[in-house]
Amino acid sequence: RGGSVMSAVGDPELARRRILAMRDSLYPYFVAKNHIIDLMTVAAVAQEPLLLVGQPGTAKSELVLKFTEAMGITGEGYFEYMLTEFSEPSEILGALDLGGLKDGRFTRRTEGKLPLAKVAFLDEIFNASSAILNVLLTILNERKYYDDGRAVPVPLKMLFAATNQIPDHFRMAALRDRFCIKVESQPVRTQGGDAFSRLIDAGLRNESWRNARLQPWRADVASLDDFLLAHETILTQMGQIRTDPYEETETTDRDRFMPREVQAVFQNLVETLAREYRIFISDRKVVKLYKVLRAKAWLERNGEIRRQDLGLLAYLGDTVEQLTVLRQKVPEYLGLDEIVPAAN
Repeated sequence: RGGSVMSAVGDPELARRRILAMRDSLYPYFVAKNHIIDLMTVAAVAQEPLLLVGQPGTAKSELVLKFTEAMGITGEGYFEYMLTEFSEPSEILGALDLGGLKDGRFTRRTEGKLPLAKVAFLDEIFNASSAILNVLLTILNERKYYDDGRAVPVPLKMLFAATNQIPDHFRMAALRDRFCIKVESQPVRTQGGDAFSRLIDAGLRNESWRNARLQPWRADVASLDDFLLAHETILTQMGQIRTDPYEETETTDRDRFMPREVQAVFQNLVETLAREYRIFISDRKVVKLYKVLRAKAWLERNGEIRRQDLGLLAYLGDTVEQLTVLRQKVPEYLGLDEIVPAAN
């Protein structure tokens, strides 16, 4: 499990159904977190990092843990770490190889560390020091790190991160921008209805399963291979768009998968958020947004992007305050119901 992509024999439609089944199977293990599981699934298909924001005890780590366990990720394929202000690069990259040092080589022993992981979870990611920040930016943007001056590719496909707060310090601007999708994990007890009692029941069940070393959420519904095949399928579709030198117009992926009226709404919404609510959306983030929208449309209907898919822009904010504003303004602009229901 968690091996290479089954591109030669894989069935993309079967992979799509498996991924949806895995997503749905995780819903019962949480209270009022369906929308977060949805976003994690879309981000995993798009292979874009996702940031979970929330106070301690709001199930951020539990969401990632169950999601990765449901995929069957184990061993070197998975890496998780909680960063502190004192964390050093060796804690995520691996310690220097003492044998290599004797020969004048500054290489690292990467067994069990981030450079060998296909899926990773970094808790309190904004505690990263400058040295770790530089490493993370390179890994997230270019999928490589430097070892003894050499650029070494990493197999990382999915990165989930968590934080209690999103710092507004300029030093973290580049890292904030790497996360196209950020979602708040809010306290269940504040969400009304029967959420309070359901929270207690679900929490006790989860504790019992953990004590008994049971993982009923790990039902072998989908594997990492299914997600890799899904991503490869979307990339293949994008690669099939070719420019005919004898054509006056170029056929793009947008022409095939994003109707013109949706393109217009997408552009207008991005410009409105930037102009009226001071939401900074970089050129890089626009491209990432399109990739995530394509993944969502493929996953949900194996088809083109629709107006309601643009609700993903509610998760663009770089601060908790911006996320709060977007949660209200984006659905208003699109004429949709609220993005995050009170309970599910």
